[in-house]
Amino acid sequence: MTDTLLPAESDGDDRTAQTFPRLGAEMESRVAGYGMEETLPAGTLIFARGQRRVDFFLVLAGRIEMFETDHEGAARVFVVHTEGQFTGELDLFNDREILVSGRTVVETRVVRIDRAAFRRLVTAEPDIGEIIMRAFILRRVGLIRHGRGGVVLIGPGHQRETLRLERFLVRNAYPHRILDTASDPASRNALDGFGLAEADLPVVIAPGAAVMRNPTNAALADALGLTEAIDPGRVYDVAVIGAGPAGLAAAVYAASEGLDTIVIEGLAPGGQAGTSSKIENYLGFPTGISGQALAGRAQVQAQKFGARLAISRMATGLDCGGSPFRVILEDGTAVSARAVIAATGARYRRLDLPRYAHFEGQGIHYAATAMEAQLCAGEAVIVVGGGNSAGQAAMFLSRTVAHVHLLVRADGLAATMSDYLVQRIASSPRVTLHTQTEITALVGDDTLTSVTWTDRASGVSETTVIGNVFVMIGAVPNTGWLADCLTLDPKGFVPTGLLRDGTPALSPYATVVPGLYAVGDVRAGSVKRVASGVGEGSVVVQAVHGFLHPEP
Repeated sequence: MTDTLLPAESDGDDRTAQTFPRLGAEMESRVAGYGMEETLPAGTLIFARGQRRVDFFLVLAGRIEMFETDHEGAARVFVVHTEGQFTGELDLFNDREILVSGRTVVETRVVRIDRAAFRRLVTAEPDIGEIIMRAFILRRVGLIRHGRGGVVLIGPGHQRETLRLERFLVRNAYPHRILDTASDPASRNALDGFGLAEADLPVVIAPGAAVMRNPTNAALADALGLTEAIDPGRVYDVAVIGAGPAGLAAAVYAASEGLDTIVIEGLAPGGQAGTSSKIENYLGFPTGISGQALAGRAQVQAQKFGARLAISRMATGLDCGGSPFRVILEDGTAVSARAVIAATGARYRRLDLPRYAHFEGQGIHYAATAMEAQLCAGEAVIVVGGGNSAGQAAMFLSRTVAHVHLLVRADGLAATMSDYLVQRIASSPRVTLHTQTEITALVGDDTLTSVTWTDRASGVSETTVIGNVFVMIGAVPNTGWLADCLTLDPKGFVPTGLLRDGTPALSPYATVVPGLYAVGDVRAGSVKRVASGVGEGSVVVQAVHGFLHPEP
């Protein structure tokens, strides 16, 4: 069954033309130089969902259809590539399992290009590489928008574990559909179809009817093929720990300069910045960009240059007693590297309130993205915090919620928030600023239903029907994995720039351990801004080069 028109039939649709471009004869000739020409019989399966490291195909004549298989085993075709068009999407830049299958419709003549040659093509032919990169990004966006090639998540929409799994899928840009059993009674029919009970929820159902009952993030990543196998015998030039802006910048610059680079990330690319709804003061994006979009582009950029990303692999320790370093992961395995860049960032502080932990993930959130905005649409919400992240969250949420109450303990915002956000908050009828105010009680059974806040100046308390609170205060560094190698500062951040004897190091990002560097929010004294993290991540690579290749 075909449910998408051929790209060639969408005249005048620039987005479709970019998603499914058609290369001209001159470009076809250049692409052909990187592969082998083949003629494939009709019905040839050229790749199947779940495979890794598949080839890139350019159609010279004939047709190749992309399809997914539903839970009953039927194939659903959603696009057909014809002459001058090519197969693939973002997973061609990594070793993850691919999301869809492809087969020839008629006898088809193609240029087949293996993975190594494909990387050379993208790098050596920048004009063609730009077309391919844009197409692959847009194709992944399309898969996500239409839920193709993905999984089905079934569970109560406001329940902690359902939201955890949804966030994991969203932040890793994995296509999915959600069946909310709490708000959509019809979705309960799906439970009967798979022999499931309420006690099994939430569940993730993958093509082929594979059912995962409330899997951990790591188990889900493994089941979906998001993780890349780590060779225990391989010694990388540099291991970047953390895939926030600083870590991704370090990976881009290290890989582009020829260093064998791996990035270790515990959840998803983007770090704390990845939870930001819109960053408007980052150079080069006058209309702003979401943290997730920025991180997604940076991830693809790093992979384009050959960096490897190990997602859902939390670093729990660092063996720095010899060379190479050994980064210990939560599953007991280790990654070896000659140099290590710590870019594990920081997380928001928690409020000290009774039952706070009970409501985390089901009423209390640390991110304000489109997912959370949809979750609380039409309701009043609270944002706690006086920094830029809190201001961005308040303005973003104000577009879809009934009202935003912004709570800060200080007597204003000017000292902690950029002026453009202060002015927007002051002029918005849908945001109310409560200064010298803090939450004093949380009420609800399974989920949050109301909140009491107290004005410390007047002593007056007020209880309001609130189901969602966004907490964005302070910064706690993610440095526990470094404790055995370094002496951290009193707040837990990583000191840099000085040697053990107190003399200045060659790099402001060097720690007292040779070959170990720290950048971004995890570093003591850093400016907690996306731009500064990106800058530090790019500049530190020069110091890594100097360490790996010292001048005689």
